[in-house]
Amino acid sequence: MTFDAIGIAGTGLNVHRKWLDALSDNIANVNTASSTDGSAFQARYVVVENDPDSPGVHVAGIALGDAEGRLVHEPDNPLADDDGYVRYPDVDLGDQMSQLILAQRGYEANAAVVDRAKTTYEAALQIGRS
Repeated sequence: MTFDAIGIAGTGLNVHRKWLDALSDNIANVNTASSTDGSAFQARYVVVENDPDSPGVHVAGIALGDAEGRLVHEPDNPLADDDGYVRYPDVDLGDQMSQLILAQRGYEANAAVVDRAKTTYEAALQIGRS
């Protein structure tokens, strides 16, 4: 049972780490401009599924956001088209920061489960030695 808790929490740690990686990438590229003839930075969204072979979850893949992004009139930008527009990603910084807090708390919760399960296992070993 203790090993199950560590294993399940370990899958949660992996998922939350990937989620944190995707969010940090999204946040880092929120102001990345591109020309209008190209695609905007596409936000990354982690797709999570139950693991059919064992308890826990796994990252099934990464879904990409809208490549259209949003057009912004910046005639002084070197990437601007003839009409003065550049393409920015359609990433909401407030939403990304909220998700970042959720992912961080989920990671911390799973780390706490691993720590408590380890403590319980060590206590069981001490009882067995007595």
